[in-house]
Amino acid sequence: MARFRDLKSGLRGFLSAPDWRERLTGLDGVPARRLPGPLFSLLLDREEPVRWRAVEVFGLSVARLAESADPGEGMEAARVVLRQCLWRLNEESGGLGWGVPEALGATLALHRVLATEFHRVLASYVRVEKRGEGNYLEHAGLRRGVFWALGRLARAFPDLVAGEEETLREGLTDEDRVCAGLAARALGLLPGPLSEPARGALAVLDRDDTAVDLYEDGEPTPTTVGALARAALERRR
Repeated sequence: MARFRDLKSGLRGFLSAPDWRERLTGLDGVPARRLPGPLFSLLLDREEPVRWRAVEVFGLSVARLAESADPGEGMEAARVVLRQCLWRLNEESGGLGWGVPEALGATLALHRVLATEFHRVLASYVRVEKRGEGNYLEHAGLRRGVFWALGRLARAFPDLVAGEEETLREGLTDEDRVCAGLAARALGLLPGPLSEPARGALAVLDRDDTAVDLYEDGEPTPTTVGALARAALERRR
């Protein structure tokens, strides 16, 4: 237990530092299998920058775990961690899901094989139930995380997310305006021209000035729902 606390404390220390990126190589000597536990905890940290940086390091760590040949590591160990992510998004987990969709998205964006296996279940958490998954998240804060994760995944593997265009288009009408903006951002990262229904739905958001702090690579960029919609329209003309 003390080792867990010490590792968590050390991780939090460097995630709190301005030069946290430069310190990442210091984790190379820590077995990848030891990192997800404390990082799950840091996804719930009181400081927002620490939470988002933990998302990034979680993705790096699980991708490294998947590629490791060390005892107790490898692809199946990485799958176990991702299944833990899915469990934390279930009601039975008791509200442990904060930050988990983002961590899942950061991981899949760094590992094509894992992304191929898990991208559809990720999308199912915001997909209106038409295909039997039954995973739709009622809490808007968790849906924001899923839409952000789909955008992150679309940056890396747009072909995998392309099959969720309808899901993202429906997300543009989410009652939570930040969800709508993040859905617009993900939709804009998909390949090919927009369908007319998607173009029309994005155009409706053009004047929406709801603020969005868009985190990319662990750092925030202030923007708005309207700006994200306009960017999507421009990218997929």
